[in-house]
Amino acid sequence: MKMVSIGDLKKSLSALIGEVEEGGQILVTRHRRPVAILSGAAHLHLHQGARFGEGSVLPAAEKGSRGRYLEVLADDRRGGHE
Repeated sequence: MKMVSIGDLKKSLSALIGEVEEGGQILVTRHRRPVAILSGAAHLHLHQGARFGEGSVLPAAEKGSRGRYLEVLADDRRGGHE
């Protein structure tokens, strides 16, 4: 595992991130004492369903709420439609 100081991490963050993307791990130190480990995001911790990226955001009301946004929000939460 590669060891770098916080100062060196600041200077070459992009290059170090590249190393991590390739599977490496980096031990970050402050005054020669370990403070953190920089590693890639393991796919075990990223959950993506079969429909990942297919969602869409729809407005709560087709027309503006005209100041009755709380009524519109409550109606939307009940599942009602105008």
